Amino acid sequence: MIGICDIKGMSGCTEEEIDAIAMHEHVPDAVASEIAFYLMNCESGIPEIRRIIIEDIEMAENNGHFEQAKKLKRVLKHFVVSHRDYYQGRVVNTQH
Repeated sequence: MIGICDIKGMSGCTEEEIDAIAMHEHVPDAVASEIAFYLMNCESGIPEIRRIIIEDIEMAENNGHFEQAKKLKRVLKHFVVSHRDYYQGRVVNTQH
């Protein structure tokens, strides 16, 4: 039987990135993992995941959840660094 750890592992994203997608889309981790898998395998997926994380940061800050925003900023920075091949030659603001 496939467990949630297996599903997350197949997504191509870190657990923190999946958590950000789950929070943004208001879905369980398993569904967020499927969304992550889809996005990681389509042309517009990497910038879409980046946008999701940025929107989560903004929502956390607007609601006064500054520790959550700080954590999400680390997730964003790691995501951009992990996909530097995609962002090579593009100017990307990770200091959100």
